[in-house]
Amino acid sequence: MKNLILNRPFKVGASIAAILVLQLGAAQAAEIDFGPFCTGECKEIMTLKADPATITGKVGMPIASLTFAYGAALKSRTEEAAKTYFPGIELIVGDGQNDPSAQTTLIDNYISQGVQVLIINAVEKDALAPAVKRAMDAGIKVVEVDRTVSTPVTVTIKANDYDIGLAAGKRMVEVLGGKGSVVELQGSAAASPTIDRHKGFMDAIAGSPDIKVIGSNNADYDQAKGLQVMEDFLQRFPAGGIDAVFTHADIMSFGAVQAIQAAGRQDEIKVVSIDGENAAIDLIAAGKMDSSTIYPVVAPMGIVAAAKILAGEPLPEFVKLDSPTVTKENAAEFKGKGF
Repeated sequence: MKNLILNRPFKVGASIAAILVLQLGAAQAAEIDFGPFCTGECKEIMTLKADPATITGKVGMPIASLTFAYGAALKSRTEEAAKTYFPGIELIVGDGQNDPSAQTTLIDNYISQGVQVLIINAVEKDALAPAVKRAMDAGIKVVEVDRTVSTPVTVTIKANDYDIGLAAGKRMVEVLGGKGSVVELQGSAAASPTIDRHKGFMDAIAGSPDIKVIGSNNADYDQAKGLQVMEDFLQRFPAGGIDAVFTHADIMSFGAVQAIQAAGRQDEIKVVSIDGENAAIDLIAAGKMDSSTIYPVVAPMGIVAAAKILAGEPLPEFVKLDSPTVTKENAAEFKGKGF
C-alpha cells in the first residue's frame, strides 16, 4: 500500500507534465504573429495545431525577384518567421531575377534536392506552369503566394488582385466625381496581378462612362520605367489633359509622382495606386498621392502553410488576406504596416 501511495504522486505529476507540454505547444502556435492583414477566417485557418518546434522538413522558395521591394520583404519576413518559429524546417530561398527561365531552373533544382514543399510567387503565370506541374507531379506540395500560375497547386494565399483593382477603381470614381481623363501604368504584361488588377479597375469604372482611360502602358513594376511612361503621358497630354493616374503598384507610382512634380502638375493629377508600401503611405499622408489599396506581404503565412502541410494539417485551396485602401484620412492608422 505504501508503494502504491508513493507512486500515485509520480503518475499525477507525469500527467500534469504531459498537459503542460500540450498547453505549451498550443501557446507557441498561438504566439505566431500573422500581422494586420490575416484576421478572422484567415487567422483561424492558419493557426497551427502542432507545436511549431516539432515540425521538420525541407522547403524551397524561388522568389520572383529580390530587386523588387515586395520580393525583398517576402524573403526577409519569411526567413525571420522560419528562424523564430520553425527551427526544424530547412528553408532554401532563391532569386528568380524576374526571369521565368531563372525561376524555372530554381524549381527544378529544388525538385532534385528533395524539397517537400515549394513556396512560389511566379514571375509569369503561364511560363512557370510547367515547372510547378513537375513539382506537383513529383509529390511536392506547392504553396502559391502573391502571384498565381495556370496549373493546380496545393493552396493559394494572397489578397484578391481583382478585388484590389476593383477597390482602386471605385476610389478613382469617388476622387473624380465620376468624370475625368485617366492614364494607367500597368505592371508586367504576363504577370497575374497585372491582368487581374486591370480587369478589376476597368469593371469598377465601367459604370461611369464619363471617366475615360486615354492612355495605358506597361511599366513592369519598375520605378524608372514608371517615371519614363509617365513622362511620355505628360508630353502626349499637356496641362489639363490628365485628371488622374492609376498605377498597378506603388513602385511605379513613385516614378509617376516624380514626373508629375517635375512637370509642375501635382495640383492637376491625382495618383491612385496599389500595394501600400510604407513610402507610399507617407506620400499619401503628405498629400502627394491620393490613395493606395494595400497588397499584403504573404509572410509569415507562406511558411506557416508549409509547416501545416509538413505536420499533416489540412488547408483550403484559397486563403484570402485583407486589403484595405489607405487615404489621407486613415494614413496614420496604417503607417509602418506596409513594406
